[in-house]
Amino acid sequence: MNIDTNTRQILTELESCGFEAYMVGGCVRDGIMGRECHDIDITTNALPQQILEVFRDYRVIPTGIKHGTVTVLCGGSPFEITTYRIDGEYSDHRRPDRVEFTSDITADLARRDFTVNAIAMNKNGSIIDPFGGKNDIEAGVIRCVGEPEKRFSEDALRIMRALRFSSQLGFTIDEATAAAVHRMRDDLKNISRERIREELDKLICGKNCIDVLLGYSDIITAVIPEFQPCIGLDQRSPYHKYNVWEHIVRALASAPCEDILLRRALFFHDIGKPVCMTLDENGRGHFKKHDSVGAEMTRELMRELRYDNKSIADVSTLIANHSKKIRCRADVKKMMSNIGDELFFSLMVMKKCDNSAKNEFVLEENIFFDKLIAMGHEIVDNNECRNIRGLVIKGSDLAVLGFKGSEIGSMLHEILGHVIDGDLNNDKAEIMDYAEQRCSL
Repeated sequence: MNIDTNTRQILTELESCGFEAYMVGGCVRDGIMGRECHDIDITTNALPQQILEVFRDYRVIPTGIKHGTVTVLCGGSPFEITTYRIDGEYSDHRRPDRVEFTSDITADLARRDFTVNAIAMNKNGSIIDPFGGKNDIEAGVIRCVGEPEKRFSEDALRIMRALRFSSQLGFTIDEATAAAVHRMRDDLKNISRERIREELDKLICGKNCIDVLLGYSDIITAVIPEFQPCIGLDQRSPYHKYNVWEHIVRALASAPCEDILLRRALFFHDIGKPVCMTLDENGRGHFKKHDSVGAEMTRELMRELRYDNKSIADVSTLIANHSKKIRCRADVKKMMSNIGDELFFSLMVMKKCDNSAKNEFVLEENIFFDKLIAMGHEIVDNNECRNIRGLVIKGSDLAVLGFKGSEIGSMLHEILGHVIDGDLNNDKAEIMDYAEQRCSL
């Protein structure tokens, strides 16, 4: 594991003053795995006041000094330095009521969540691994440090973190830890929605999200009960080979891991299907309006999870339009007009991902979606009119003709519709002639 200059400097400063100093947690885990790590946590036997003294010439922020944590800025990077400690009871199931400082690093590592995160490494690359975390990394296993029930009762969010790490790292969850995850899932109700949201976002962007979401659907429904009717629901459709939940999961997993907007949209995209499902006389399933119903459900759920307004708007917009038919250049322009260029291209990829989790013959439609994407890029490159801003006239031009107030906006939208459909050229004289005729009616 390569140790950058700033990290080495922090560790050296502590050691030169006679203290022990180790990198700890995720940075060590990722280093062992050969993954890039941006957040370096340091643990030491120096007490908080001693840490402040060691770094008196640095910019220091006493972040959580009550719990033994001091943040030191070195080379522009923040480093959290925490004194070895033993945690007391977690009466709020989030933070320890009290902490007791210790000089024993093994006692400090014993309080951590999973073995893969309970490894310490000094600047020379020597590790302290009392709970077999390195072996679990090599075996690809997520295992609680000590008794799973105790770790999860201290902070139930660790249930979500177990799933998140399994999804991100591609690790399996060991049997005892998995049993506790399922058994203690209802404790997640004690966790703030913001913390749930943060773990959920990371989970759905993981490379192993299919196995996790399918294998631990009861954890997802514990935090979002609205998904419960999706689990195992047979769609009874020639287009579908999976039940609603498995379709959602597999569609989600086909989106790029780094595209959080698409992953969120696909996660929620069919949540409205159960309440909209009807069967025809042949027993075939239909889901009319599930897109608009799902968009409204998603808006409410994302508000509860404390997502920001733009994320809520973008995700719900994609869901509301994911079943809309787009057949021609005019339809492309209309969709761009309705939702904007950027969301249009996301919508097209979303449609392809949606199809990837259906029966094979549906995939042929993705060739057409690629053509629509190319068409969209042509429209953008040619700066073809697709919104009111692109019209050659303005509201002031219509006012000269006698249009007033809301009439101006209505006429601009009417003209835009004709330009997009090709019934009018985006030519000022032609548009003004049309508007004058409309004004005289």
